[in-house]
Amino acid sequence: MTPSFSFHLQAQCSHTHARAGCFTTPHGVVETPRFMPVGTLANVKTLTPAQVEATGAQMILANTYHLHLQPGETIVSKAGGLHSFMNWRGPILTDSGGFQVFSLSEIRSIAEDGVTFRSPKDGQFIHLTPEKSIEIQNALGADVIMAFDECPPYPASREAVIEATQRTYRWLKRCVVAHQRSDQALFGIVQGGVYPDLRQEAAEALTELDLPGYAIGGVSVGEPADLIEKIVQTTAPRLPAHKLRYLMGVGTHREMVQAIAAGVDVFDCVIPTRLARHGSAMVRGARWNLKNARYKEDFTPLDPDCSCYTCQYFTRAYLSHLLRSQELLGYTLLSIHNITELVQFTQQIRAAILADRFANEFADWLQPNAMEAAT
Repeated sequence: MTPSFSFHLQAQCSHTHARAGCFTTPHGVVETPRFMPVGTLANVKTLTPAQVEATGAQMILANTYHLHLQPGETIVSKAGGLHSFMNWRGPILTDSGGFQVFSLSEIRSIAEDGVTFRSPKDGQFIHLTPEKSIEIQNALGADVIMAFDECPPYPASREAVIEATQRTYRWLKRCVVAHQRSDQALFGIVQGGVYPDLRQEAAEALTELDLPGYAIGGVSVGEPADLIEKIVQTTAPRLPAHKLRYLMGVGTHREMVQAIAAGVDVFDCVIPTRLARHGSAMVRGARWNLKNARYKEDFTPLDPDCSCYTCQYFTRAYLSHLLRSQELLGYTLLSIHNITELVQFTQQIRAAILADRFANEFADWLQPNAMEAAT
Protein backbone atom coordinates (compact mmCIF):
# COMPACT_ATOMS: atom_id res chain seq x y z
CA MET A 1 0.00 0.00 0.00
CA THR A 2 1.25 3.50 -0.80
CA PRO A 3 2.39 5.62 2.18
CA SER A 4 -0.70 7.87 2.00
CA PHE A 5 -3.07 4.93 2.48
CA SER A 6 -3.46 2.43 5.29
CA PHE A 7 -6.13 0.32 6.93
CA HIS A 8 -5.90 -0.23 10.67
CA LEU A 9 -8.07 -2.94 12.20
CA GLN A 10 -9.30 -1.81 15.62
CA ALA A 11 -11.66 -4.57 16.74
CA GLN A 12 -13.40 -7.71 15.53
CA CYS A 13 -16.62 -9.32 16.70
CA SER A 14 -16.05 -12.50 18.71
CA HIS A 15 -19.04 -14.24 17.10
CA THR A 16 -18.92 -13.05 13.47
CA HIS A 17 -16.43 -11.63 10.95
CA ALA A 18 -17.65 -8.07 11.68
CA ARG A 19 -14.82 -5.61 12.21
CA ALA A 20 -14.15 -1.97 12.98
CA GLY A 21 -11.22 -0.08 11.56
CA CYS A 22 -9.79 3.16 10.18
CA PHE A 23 -8.95 3.73 6.52
CA THR A 24 -6.46 6.58 6.11
CA THR A 25 -6.36 8.56 2.84
CA PRO A 26 -4.69 11.81 1.71
CA HIS A 27 -7.98 13.63 2.41
CA GLY A 28 -8.82 12.17 5.79
CA VAL A 29 -9.77 9.06 7.71
CA VAL A 30 -12.82 6.86 7.14
CA GLU A 31 -14.00 5.10 10.29
CA THR A 32 -15.42 1.73 9.33
CA PRO A 33 -17.89 0.20 8.87
CA ARG A 34 -19.37 3.18 7.02
CA PHE A 35 -21.99 3.99 4.43
CA MET A 36 -20.78 6.22 1.57
CA PRO A 37 -23.25 8.48 -0.30
CA VAL A 38 -23.15 8.49 -4.09
CA GLY A 39 -22.35 11.74 -5.89
CA THR A 40 -22.40 10.46 -9.47
CA LEU A 41 -21.85 13.78 -11.29
CA ALA A 42 -19.67 15.35 -8.61
CA ASN A 43 -22.66 16.12 -6.42
CA VAL A 44 -24.85 14.18 -4.02
CA LYS A 45 -28.23 14.93 -5.56
CA THR A 46 -30.09 17.94 -4.06
CA LEU A 47 -27.46 18.48 -1.32
CA THR A 48 -24.59 20.90 -0.79
CA PRO A 49 -21.23 19.54 0.39
CA ALA A 50 -21.88 21.12 3.80
CA GLN A 51 -25.20 19.28 4.06
CA VAL A 52 -23.53 16.00 3.10
CA GLU A 53 -20.82 16.55 5.71
CA ALA A 54 -23.48 17.24 8.35
CA THR A 55 -24.95 13.77 7.78
CA GLY A 56 -21.76 12.27 9.17
CA ALA A 57 -20.60 11.00 5.78
CA GLN A 58 -16.81 10.79 5.55
CA MET A 59 -16.29 9.49 2.02
CA ILE A 60 -18.38 9.93 -1.12
CA LEU A 61 -18.42 8.50 -4.63
CA ALA A 62 -18.36 9.95 -8.12
CA ASN A 63 -18.61 8.13 -11.44
CA THR A 64 -16.00 7.97 -14.17
CA TYR A 65 -18.43 7.19 -16.98
CA HIS A 66 -20.81 10.06 -16.27
CA LEU A 67 -18.06 12.61 -15.59
CA HIS A 68 -16.27 11.60 -18.80
CA LEU A 69 -19.45 12.42 -20.74
CA GLN A 70 -20.16 15.64 -18.81
CA PRO A 71 -18.24 17.86 -18.18
CA GLY A 72 -15.19 15.80 -19.17
CA GLU A 73 -12.14 14.92 -17.08
CA THR A 74 -10.09 17.73 -18.66
CA ILE A 75 -12.32 20.39 -17.15
CA VAL A 76 -12.29 18.67 -13.75
CA SER A 77 -8.50 18.42 -13.88
CA LYS A 78 -8.16 22.11 -14.79
CA ALA A 79 -10.30 22.91 -11.75
CA GLY A 80 -7.76 21.14 -9.55
CA GLY A 81 -9.44 17.74 -9.44
CA LEU A 82 -12.72 16.57 -8.01
CA HIS A 83 -12.07 17.82 -4.48
CA SER A 84 -11.62 21.41 -5.66
CA PHE A 85 -14.23 21.17 -8.42
CA MET A 86 -17.04 20.14 -6.07
CA ASN A 87 -15.58 21.62 -2.86
CA TRP A 88 -15.59 18.35 -0.93
CA ARG A 89 -12.83 18.18 1.66
CA GLY A 90 -13.04 14.49 2.51
CA PRO A 91 -12.02 11.33 0.65
CA ILE A 92 -13.59 10.52 -2.73
CA LEU A 93 -13.86 7.23 -4.59
CA THR A 94 -14.51 7.00 -8.33
CA ASP A 95 -16.15 3.98 -9.90
CA SER A 96 -14.47 2.84 -13.11
CA GLY A 97 -17.61 3.26 -15.19
CA GLY A 98 -17.69 -0.45 -15.91
CA PHE A 99 -21.12 -1.07 -14.43
CA GLN A 100 -22.69 1.82 -16.34
CA VAL A 101 -21.09 0.78 -19.62
CA PHE A 102 -22.17 -2.83 -19.25
CA SER A 103 -25.71 -1.76 -18.42
CA LEU A 104 -25.88 -0.25 -21.91
CA SER A 105 -26.38 -3.69 -23.42
CA GLU A 106 -28.28 -2.33 -26.42
CA ILE A 107 -25.62 0.15 -27.50
CA ARG A 108 -22.25 -1.40 -26.69
CA SER A 109 -19.95 -4.22 -27.75
CA ILE A 110 -17.27 -5.97 -25.71
CA ALA A 111 -13.85 -7.07 -26.98
CA GLU A 112 -10.62 -8.01 -25.27
CA ASP A 113 -9.24 -4.51 -25.83
CA GLY A 114 -12.21 -2.79 -24.19
CA VAL A 115 -15.79 -1.68 -24.73
CA THR A 116 -17.22 0.40 -27.56
CA PHE A 117 -20.51 2.13 -26.90
CA ARG A 118 -22.64 4.90 -28.33
CA SER A 119 -22.87 7.93 -26.07
CA PRO A 120 -26.44 8.40 -24.85
CA LYS A 121 -25.80 12.16 -24.89
CA ASP A 122 -24.79 12.79 -28.51
CA GLY A 123 -24.68 9.40 -30.21
CA GLN A 124 -20.93 9.47 -30.75
CA PHE A 125 -18.99 6.20 -30.44
CA ILE A 126 -16.71 5.97 -27.39
CA HIS A 127 -14.07 3.29 -26.90
CA LEU A 128 -13.34 2.69 -23.21
CA THR A 129 -10.40 0.49 -22.30
CA PRO A 130 -8.83 -0.32 -18.91
CA GLU A 131 -6.07 2.14 -19.72
CA LYS A 132 -8.54 4.88 -20.67
CA SER A 133 -10.59 4.34 -17.50
CA ILE A 134 -7.45 4.75 -15.39
CA GLU A 135 -6.38 7.80 -17.40
CA ILE A 136 -9.75 9.44 -16.74
CA GLN A 137 -9.63 8.58 -13.04
CA ASN A 138 -6.07 9.84 -12.71
CA ALA A 139 -7.28 13.15 -14.15
CA LEU A 140 -10.32 13.28 -11.86
CA GLY A 141 -8.04 12.88 -8.85
CA ALA A 142 -10.12 10.81 -6.43
CA ASP A 143 -8.40 9.17 -3.46
CA VAL A 144 -9.58 5.68 -4.41
CA ILE A 145 -10.03 4.58 -8.00
CA MET A 146 -11.57 1.35 -9.26
CA ALA A 147 -10.22 -1.05 -11.86
CA PHE A 148 -12.20 -1.38 -15.09
CA ASP A 149 -14.18 -4.62 -14.92
CA GLU A 150 -16.81 -6.60 -16.75
CA CYS A 151 -19.96 -6.97 -14.68
CA PRO A 152 -21.92 -10.04 -15.87
CA PRO A 153 -25.70 -9.74 -15.66
CA TYR A 154 -28.05 -11.92 -13.67
CA PRO A 155 -28.97 -14.46 -14.74
CA ALA A 156 -25.97 -15.49 -16.82
CA SER A 157 -24.59 -18.89 -17.78
CA ARG A 158 -21.57 -20.23 -15.94
CA GLU A 159 -19.57 -20.03 -19.17
CA ALA A 160 -20.43 -16.34 -19.61
CA VAL A 161 -19.52 -15.58 -15.99
CA ILE A 162 -16.19 -17.40 -16.32
CA GLU A 163 -15.37 -15.36 -19.42
CA ALA A 164 -16.28 -12.06 -17.71
CA THR A 165 -14.39 -12.93 -14.52
CA GLN A 166 -11.24 -13.92 -16.36
CA ARG A 167 -11.40 -10.81 -18.53
CA THR A 168 -11.85 -8.68 -15.41
CA TYR A 169 -8.60 -10.13 -14.05
CA ARG A 170 -6.72 -9.48 -17.28
CA TRP A 171 -8.07 -5.95 -17.39
CA LEU A 172 -7.06 -5.40 -13.76
CA LYS A 173 -3.44 -6.22 -14.58
CA ARG A 174 -3.57 -3.66 -17.39
CA CYS A 175 -5.03 -1.11 -14.95
CA VAL A 176 -2.14 -1.71 -12.56
CA VAL A 177 0.36 -0.98 -15.34
CA ALA A 178 -1.55 2.11 -16.51
CA HIS A 179 -1.97 3.66 -13.05
CA GLN A 180 0.33 6.68 -12.72
CA ARG A 181 -0.44 8.42 -9.41
CA SER A 182 0.90 7.33 -6.03
CA ASP A 183 -1.61 9.56 -4.24
CA GLN A 184 -4.47 7.40 -5.54
CA ALA A 185 -5.21 3.87 -4.35
CA LEU A 186 -6.27 1.41 -7.06
CA PHE A 187 -8.79 -1.21 -5.90
CA GLY A 188 -9.52 -4.46 -7.71
CA ILE A 189 -13.04 -5.84 -8.11
CA VAL A 190 -13.95 -9.46 -7.41
CA GLN A 191 -16.45 -10.81 -9.91
CA GLY A 192 -17.75 -14.37 -10.30
CA GLY A 193 -21.51 -14.07 -10.48
CA VAL A 194 -23.48 -16.34 -8.15
CA TYR A 195 -20.92 -19.15 -8.34
CA PRO A 196 -19.03 -19.53 -5.01
CA ASP A 197 -16.07 -21.36 -6.55
CA LEU A 198 -15.58 -18.63 -9.16
CA ARG A 199 -15.77 -15.96 -6.45
CA GLN A 200 -13.18 -17.82 -4.40
CA GLU A 201 -10.83 -18.22 -7.35
CA ALA A 202 -11.19 -14.55 -8.29
CA ALA A 203 -10.55 -13.38 -4.72
CA GLU A 204 -7.40 -15.49 -4.48
CA ALA A 205 -6.09 -14.26 -7.84
CA LEU A 206 -6.69 -10.59 -7.00
CA THR A 207 -5.14 -10.94 -3.54
CA GLU A 208 -1.87 -12.04 -5.12
CA LEU A 209 -1.58 -8.61 -6.77
CA ASP A 210 -1.34 -6.98 -3.29
CA LEU A 211 -3.57 -3.98 -4.02
CA PRO A 212 -4.44 -1.29 -1.44
CA GLY A 213 -8.03 -2.55 -1.21
CA TYR A 214 -10.62 -4.82 -2.75
CA ALA A 215 -14.24 -4.57 -3.79
CA ILE A 216 -16.96 -7.15 -4.24
CA GLY A 217 -18.77 -6.31 -7.47
CA GLY A 218 -21.55 -7.78 -9.53
CA VAL A 219 -24.16 -7.90 -6.76
CA SER A 220 -27.53 -6.14 -6.69
CA VAL A 221 -27.86 -6.72 -10.42
CA GLY A 222 -31.14 -8.61 -10.15
CA GLU A 223 -30.31 -11.63 -8.02
CA PRO A 224 -32.44 -12.44 -4.93
CA ALA A 225 -31.30 -11.35 -1.46
CA ASP A 226 -30.30 -14.85 -0.32
CA LEU A 227 -27.88 -15.15 -3.24
CA ILE A 228 -26.37 -11.75 -2.47
CA GLU A 229 -25.74 -12.89 1.10
CA LYS A 230 -24.15 -16.13 -0.09
CA ILE A 231 -21.87 -14.24 -2.50
CA VAL A 232 -20.70 -11.85 0.21
CA GLN A 233 -20.27 -14.58 2.82
CA THR A 234 -18.19 -16.57 0.36
CA THR A 235 -16.03 -13.67 -0.81
CA ALA A 236 -15.37 -11.21 2.02
CA PRO A 237 -13.47 -13.52 4.41
CA ARG A 238 -11.13 -14.49 1.56
CA LEU A 239 -9.96 -10.92 1.07
CA PRO A 240 -6.90 -9.72 3.03
CA ALA A 241 -7.69 -8.82 6.63
CA HIS A 242 -5.32 -5.83 6.55
CA LYS A 243 -6.96 -4.23 3.49
CA LEU A 244 -10.22 -2.31 3.11
CA ARG A 245 -13.17 -4.38 1.85
CA TYR A 246 -15.83 -2.59 -0.18
CA LEU A 247 -19.22 -3.95 -1.24
CA MET A 248 -20.42 -2.09 -4.29
CA GLY A 249 -24.00 -0.91 -4.81
CA VAL A 250 -25.50 -2.07 -1.50
CA GLY A 251 -27.15 0.21 1.04
CA THR A 252 -30.17 -1.16 2.88
CA HIS A 253 -30.06 -1.81 6.61
CA ARG A 254 -30.40 -5.56 6.28
CA GLU A 255 -27.89 -5.90 3.44
CA MET A 256 -25.29 -3.88 5.31
CA VAL A 257 -25.69 -5.79 8.60
CA GLN A 258 -25.40 -9.11 6.79
CA ALA A 259 -22.34 -7.93 4.86
CA ILE A 260 -20.66 -6.43 7.92
CA ALA A 261 -21.11 -9.77 9.68
CA ALA A 262 -19.21 -11.31 6.76
CA GLY A 263 -16.34 -8.82 7.12
CA VAL A 264 -17.20 -5.94 4.76
CA ASP A 265 -16.09 -2.42 5.71
CA VAL A 266 -17.71 0.16 3.40
CA PHE A 267 -20.77 0.44 1.15
CA ASP A 268 -22.29 2.74 -1.40
CA CYS A 269 -25.76 3.01 -2.87
CA VAL A 270 -27.99 5.59 -4.57
CA ILE A 271 -30.98 4.40 -2.56
CA PRO A 272 -31.21 7.20 0.06
CA THR A 273 -31.40 10.05 -2.45
CA ARG A 274 -33.41 8.04 -4.99
CA LEU A 275 -36.05 7.17 -2.38
CA ALA A 276 -36.11 10.81 -1.30
CA ARG A 277 -36.92 11.94 -4.83
CA HIS A 278 -39.82 9.49 -4.81
CA GLY A 279 -41.12 10.79 -1.49
CA SER A 280 -39.94 7.95 0.74
CA ALA A 281 -38.15 8.22 4.06
CA MET A 282 -35.94 5.54 5.60
CA VAL A 283 -36.81 5.24 9.27
CA ARG A 284 -35.15 2.55 11.39
CA GLY A 285 -35.23 0.07 8.54
CA ALA A 286 -38.74 0.90 7.35
CA ARG A 287 -39.64 2.94 4.28
CA TRP A 288 -42.39 5.52 4.70
CA ASN A 289 -44.18 6.99 1.70
CA LEU A 290 -44.81 10.50 2.97
CA LYS A 291 -47.28 11.17 0.17
CA ASN A 292 -49.72 8.86 1.94
CA ALA A 293 -52.79 10.55 3.44
CA ARG A 294 -51.87 9.40 6.97
CA TYR A 295 -49.06 11.97 7.09
CA LYS A 296 -51.03 15.04 5.94
CA GLU A 297 -51.96 16.08 9.50
CA ASP A 298 -49.14 14.41 11.39
CA PHE A 299 -47.32 17.24 13.15
CA THR A 300 -44.66 15.10 14.81
CA PRO A 301 -41.01 14.95 13.73
CA LEU A 302 -40.16 12.45 10.99
CA ASP A 303 -38.08 10.46 13.51
CA PRO A 304 -37.89 11.89 17.05
CA ASP A 305 -34.74 9.85 17.70
CA CYS A 306 -32.85 11.18 14.68
CA SER A 307 -30.45 14.11 15.11
CA CYS A 308 -30.50 15.27 11.48
CA TYR A 309 -31.58 18.79 10.47
CA THR A 310 -34.81 17.52 8.92
CA CYS A 311 -35.98 15.65 12.01
CA GLN A 312 -35.01 18.47 14.35
CA TYR A 313 -36.95 21.21 12.58
CA PHE A 314 -39.72 19.81 10.36
CA THR A 315 -42.85 17.71 10.77
CA ARG A 316 -44.17 14.81 8.75
CA ALA A 317 -47.08 16.99 7.67
CA TYR A 318 -44.76 19.67 6.25
CA LEU A 319 -42.65 17.08 4.44
CA SER A 320 -45.81 15.50 3.03
CA HIS A 321 -46.95 18.92 1.80
CA LEU A 322 -43.61 19.61 0.08
CA LEU A 323 -43.55 16.23 -1.62
CA ARG A 324 -47.16 16.42 -2.76
CA SER A 325 -46.38 19.86 -4.17
CA GLN A 326 -43.18 18.59 -5.82
CA GLU A 327 -41.19 21.29 -4.06
CA LEU A 328 -37.43 20.75 -4.35
CA LEU A 329 -36.96 21.45 -0.64
CA GLY A 330 -38.83 18.24 0.09
CA TYR A 331 -36.28 16.19 -1.84
CA THR A 332 -33.43 17.97 -0.06
CA LEU A 333 -34.87 17.43 3.42
CA LEU A 334 -35.58 13.76 2.79
CA SER A 335 -32.13 13.22 1.28
CA ILE A 336 -30.55 14.76 4.38
CA HIS A 337 -32.51 12.39 6.60
CA ASN A 338 -32.07 9.24 4.52
CA ILE A 339 -28.31 9.62 4.24
CA THR A 340 -28.05 10.46 7.93
CA GLU A 341 -30.13 7.36 8.71
CA LEU A 342 -27.73 5.05 6.89
CA VAL A 343 -24.54 6.73 8.10
CA GLN A 344 -25.74 6.72 11.71
CA PHE A 345 -26.82 3.11 11.37
CA THR A 346 -23.29 2.09 10.36
CA GLN A 347 -21.89 4.26 13.16
CA GLN A 348 -24.06 2.36 15.65
CA ILE A 349 -22.77 -0.90 14.23
CA ARG A 350 -19.20 0.35 14.59
CA ALA A 351 -19.78 1.24 18.25
CA ALA A 352 -21.28 -2.19 18.87
CA ILE A 353 -18.29 -3.94 17.27
CA LEU A 354 -15.83 -1.90 19.34
CA ALA A 355 -17.72 -2.99 22.48
CA ASP A 356 -18.11 -6.57 21.16
CA ARG A 357 -21.91 -6.29 21.29
CA PHE A 358 -22.60 -6.53 17.56
CA ALA A 359 -23.95 -10.09 17.47
CA ASN A 360 -26.40 -9.35 20.28
CA GLU A 361 -27.49 -5.82 19.38
CA PHE A 362 -28.09 -6.63 15.71
CA ALA A 363 -29.33 -10.19 16.13
CA ASP A 364 -32.72 -9.40 14.59
CA TRP A 365 -31.09 -8.05 11.42
CA LEU A 366 -28.91 -11.13 11.17
CA GLN A 367 -31.88 -13.48 10.95
CA PRO A 368 -32.44 -14.94 7.46
CA ASN A 369 -36.02 -13.63 7.35
CA ALA A 370 -35.24 -10.10 8.49
CA MET A 371 -37.18 -7.74 6.23
CA GLU A 372 -37.36 -3.98 5.81
CA ALA A 373 -40.93 -2.72 5.99
CA ALA A 374 -42.64 -0.16 3.78
CA THR A 375 -45.57 1.99 4.86
